[in-house]
Amino acid sequence: MRHWKTAVGLVLTGVMLFPVYWMINVSFTRDTDMRKSPPNWFPIDGTLEGYRAVLDQQLPYLGVSLVVGLGTVALTLLLATPAAYSLAKLRPRGGGVLSFVLLMAQMIPGIIMAMGFYAIFLSAGVLNTVPGLIVADSTLAVPFAVLILTTFMSGIPEELLQAARTDGAGVVRTFISIVLPVSRNSLITVSLFAFLWAWSDFIFASTLDQGGDHQPITLGIYHYIGNNNQEWNAIMATAVIASIPATILLVVAQRYVAAGVTAGAVKD
Repeated sequence: MRHWKTAVGLVLTGVMLFPVYWMINVSFTRDTDMRKSPPNWFPIDGTLEGYRAVLDQQLPYLGVSLVVGLGTVALTLLLATPAAYSLAKLRPRGGGVLSFVLLMAQMIPGIIMAMGFYAIFLSAGVLNTVPGLIVADSTLAVPFAVLILTTFMSGIPEELLQAARTDGAGVVRTFISIVLPVSRNSLITVSLFAFLWAWSDFIFASTLDQGGDHQPITLGIYHYIGNNNQEWNAIMATAVIASIPATILLVVAQRYVAAGVTAGAVKD
């Protein structure tokens, strides 16, 4: 029975990972070979033209995506950590309503938010700018971050905070010196998700920065897509390069993410 389950698991894993394999295969395949029927399952006559195009043309877009991703992480943590601490430990009036509103905010379709941001950014003069994209992407990450951090911070023992107050620490000092260090796993978790959302964002980028000089990599790929021609090896090579930072972050932060997501789920 166990071997049967293992076999099924391997088959399902192979099916889910097949798009990744095909992306890598096409990134080394010449465009002329892509028109064959059926296409080659392996890049027999491989080429590095797609990767050369990425290094020559896509590095500025990757740089913009990196700035937007890191900026989104910084803004998310700046807003979410004190908000979560307040909801978890200070318990202000209306905190339950605010938590419900944050939960509902995650259910709003991104395209609806993008259209609203377009009108606001146009009047504010931040359309087609990197700061505008950072603010827009943060609206997806902040509600999630507040909910995750609130759950974790609610599990911090009151005795630990009371000891800090006894030593003369105020609310802010307790937050900085006690709460933030013990919340490391959850902070890494929300930072990772915030970065990945910003890195892979297309809806906000295509709506709010389509005509700007500083575009993220999700829009840079579109330069290889025309009405009558698609440079598939360059498209897939760009996708491979763009997936490397996300893959590295997931591998490095895997144990922190597992601990951060489950934190607070089980209590004594």
